[in-house]
Amino acid sequence: MRGIKYHRALAHGRVLSELLASRLQSLHRGAQPGILLPVPLAPRRYRERGYNQATELARCVEKRMQIRMHTDLVVRSRETPEQATLNRSQRRKNIRGAFTLVRKLPARHIAIIDDVITTGSTVNELAKVLKRAGAQRVEVWAVARAGRK
Repeated sequence: MRGIKYHRALAHGRVLSELLASRLQSLHRGAQPGILLPVPLAPRRYRERGYNQATELARCVEKRMQIRMHTDLVVRSRETPEQATLNRSQRRKNIRGAFTLVRKLPARHIAIIDDVITTGSTVNELAKVLKRAGAQRVEVWAVARAGRK
């Protein structure tokens, strides 16, 4: 995952997103989410990397599952220190209030896409924003779950 996130190894991301999409298709027999929402990057971090790894992963899922991806609903409204350097309580505090909804939600069932879930602080904060805006169901889809140290 570090290669995708920090070293532009986007081909690895395509393989992982194909595997994710395949697994999700086998699991989702009922109601699918109305939209996919990749976790937004802060503008500075986006400029540094040149891409959002969550968006890159979501592209394949969007295509395979025929669920529209939205990258313009929520923004990272403030720069935060990178979560990877923080412990669980620092992560929760760091990410609090970092997301802002900028448009009305086009669906009530949303799937958040991220690359790695460590403590869940980022996706939990994003889910809170979506729930406050009227989302009834929020799922989190990720390629990896980081182990505990």
